[in-house]
Formats: sequence, C-alpha cells, structure tokens
Amino acid sequence: MSKPSSFSLRGRKALVAIKDDRDLSIVKRQLERLGIDIVTWERDSTPECRADVVLIDDEFLPLVRTMQRALLGSPVIALLGTETPSRLKLVLDLDPASFLVKPLRSAGIYAALVMAFERSERTNELKQQVFKLEERLRSRRIVLAAVLQVMHSHAVAEPAAFALIRRAAMEQRKTIEQMSAEIAAKGSLPRATG
Repeated sequence: MSKPSSFSLRGRKALVAIKDDRDLSIVKRQLERLGIDIVTWERDSTPECRADVVLIDDEFLPLVRTMQRALLGSPVIALLGTETPSRLKLVLDLDPASFLVKPLRSAGIYAALVMAFERSERTNELKQQVFKLEERLRSRRIVLAAVLQVMHSHAVAEPAAFALIRRAAMEQRKTIEQMSAEIAAKGSLPRATG
C-alpha cells in the first residue's frame, strides 16, 4: 500500500488546540474545506484520538505530560503569537514540522499542512535509514569478531577468514551477519566448511 500524498488531505484528522475564537474559526473553516476531520482540544482535557496532525497555539505551552503524549508521532504545526526567546524555546521543544503566525489568515494553512506532512514523512524515512545503519554497524562488530575467531582457529589471514565465512553463509543460505553470529556463539565454523 502506498503512502498518502502530502498534498492530499481529505480524510485526515486534525487535533486543534487554539485559544482565540477568531483564529479557531479560521482554522476550522479551512480544515473543513480541505476535508480534514477536526477534534478540538481543550486545555485541561486529554485528547481521546490519534491525530494525523496537531495544530497547537503557543499559549497552550508549556504542555503537561498527558498533552505531550498526545503529540507523539503526529506532525505539529505551531501557532506563534509571541516571538520572545522563552516562547520560541517552548515551541522548539515541540519539534514543530511547520508554523503559522497569529493573528491567523486563511492563506497559508494549506501550505503549513502540506509542509508538516512532508517533513514528518522525510523525518520518518531518515529515522529508518539511521536505524538500518546502526543495525549494520552493530552487525559489523559481530562479523569482525567472527573473522578474528576464524583467523585464530584456522591460522589464516583476514581475507581468507572472511572468504571462509562467506562460503559457509552461502552454503547454508544465511547472511554473513547470521553466520558470523553463529560462529561467535559456537566458537568455530560449521563442519562442512573449512
């Protein structure tokens, strides 16, 4: 299943935490036009739903823990009314994917939503790439340990030890990392190779 386009917003859900009634009415009107379902978030309540995006007024900051948990995994669009360093620090702590400047106008809301969804998607892709690279780095340590073990037990140089591990992995239809983990655990190559 393909990921939804950042430009297609119909059917998504927005959690909206805006204090000013005028700003809230502008946001609701624009979100309804875009086909986005709206859940309004009151200051002292805990949201019941998982939103695709959160629009939060800087006047709601700092957030209590229950409110912070509601934001996890959703891109955040911050509504900025004050540009003081302390307020900006609170907004940056949310790691917003986009922002809007108050008082709000209908222009810019669609762009902020698209940018938020796109940034969130790119950030998730980067996190997955980093995770894969960290896994590869961890597996390299296992491969190195296995190569050193084979070098010591078979009295061969590093290229020959790696070749033995690669051949054993191919014979058993395993990855080099899997074979290396077995070698590290057992202390030797499988009997068929050698």
